[in-house]
Amino acid sequence: MKILNVDQIRALDESTIKHEPIAPLNLMERASMGFVNWFVDHFPATTSTKIFCGLGNNGGDGLAIARLLMERDYPVEVYVVRYAPRESDDFMHNHRRLKLITEDVKYIEYSRDLPTLRHNEVVIDAILGSGLSRPADGIVKATIEAINRAPATVVSVDIASGLYVDQPNQANDVIIEPDHTVSFQLPKLAFVLPKNGKYVGKWHLIDIQLHKRYIDIAPTPYYYTQPNEARLLLHQRDRYSNKGTFGHALLLAGSFGKIGAAVLAARSCLRSGVGLLTVHVPQCGYSIIQASVPEAMCESDGHQTVLTGTSRVGGPQPVTYTTVGIGPGIGKAPETLAMLRDLLPTITRPMVIDADALNLLSENRELYSQIPQNSILTPHPKEFERLTKPWQNDYEKLDLLRDFAKTHRVVVVLKGAHSAIATPTGDVHFNSTGNPGLSTGGTGDVLTGVLTALLAQGYDSVEAAVLGVYAHGLAGDVIADQRGPIGMTASDVIDALRWE
Repeated sequence: MKILNVDQIRALDESTIKHEPIAPLNLMERASMGFVNWFVDHFPATTSTKIFCGLGNNGGDGLAIARLLMERDYPVEVYVVRYAPRESDDFMHNHRRLKLITEDVKYIEYSRDLPTLRHNEVVIDAILGSGLSRPADGIVKATIEAINRAPATVVSVDIASGLYVDQPNQANDVIIEPDHTVSFQLPKLAFVLPKNGKYVGKWHLIDIQLHKRYIDIAPTPYYYTQPNEARLLLHQRDRYSNKGTFGHALLLAGSFGKIGAAVLAARSCLRSGVGLLTVHVPQCGYSIIQASVPEAMCESDGHQTVLTGTSRVGGPQPVTYTTVGIGPGIGKAPETLAMLRDLLPTITRPMVIDADALNLLSENRELYSQIPQNSILTPHPKEFERLTKPWQNDYEKLDLLRDFAKTHRVVVVLKGAHSAIATPTGDVHFNSTGNPGLSTGGTGDVLTGVLTALLAQGYDSVEAAVLGVYAHGLAGDVIADQRGPIGMTASDVIDALRWE
């Protein structure tokens, strides 16, 4: 699913109007009907509803929504925020249609005109839409502040009033803080960025049949992974396959006190379909791996507590493995850095790099050029900041992410809500699964195992990253549904992994 910019969103509407063809007012009616259908599914007909409308097309949506809800006998009050001397044509048309049902439309010109909002009410925000070009001020600002102070449930139409679609807001901008945002056809970039979380709430997409051909050809670097798209990436297994068919992965993981990271990565790797797995750990982890993950082979390092890449049998030889994953729990000992220096030039296939392996890279940036092309790096935001530099806002962070992936020809999974997966071509795929329960120690180690397994099975790096992050988040969602997100553990996520 593509994510378009604000100019493309406007052009998509125009293309639909031209090629369907459909009158602009009828397209607005279709969108409003879609919103109302969603609203009726979520709120009973007894719900006291106050709709705040601006003077543009978003306000026109609000007026149409008011009329359609009144026709369903919802108790609705309509408030028009007068912030300009004139209204849009579509606003005026829907205003006339609403007046055929009710004359009781109230106007807000001053703060004293604002109504009292109660906890058992729903507020529909249709004040400012996606065409916003400047911060809210004057009576619009006062109205937004009043809505944000209220205990009512707030639902924004298309996008929260005051929030820009694809550029950063300033720290002092006043923006609606909705419980829900009901948007049309495609997600907006603002919806998937961390700093905008409270200005989006839970967001929902309504298919209003906008012009598919325009969507297909519209250029964009941003995509949002849907369930059907992720599942299409899953390779089907041949009846006559064997363990050699699905690769032999090497995991370099663990140090004294952090062998659990190696266990988690190994277990998730096996749960994700790898044919064979060897885990290289310090000597202190040998018995733990043998007992905890009997399906894996274990290779003991020559050092008791950290990884050095040596052993009685000569240490790991990456050329003999289908892929390599490194990082979970390895620490940053000088001996481990030396191992990383020696290891990277010997690897010719994409690998997975996580955790302290990333931190060692960020502290020794001359190693960036040694990273095998199309490798998958899995930083959380602080690790990514160490790899690059601090950023001022989420949009600058996205620029850094795309530049890093393109410059170093790697896939970068920037972990978090709607994890952002940047490709060597500069595209970014945002993930649709996951929940706050994944914010616990060890879940990143689980992801490393998942991605290593997928690379070993022959998935290309982008496929592996998109599918692996989706499946990892989906497993977290399964556990959250069963037990709630509080108290979820990384082991729970492994047990919930499903590949079907």
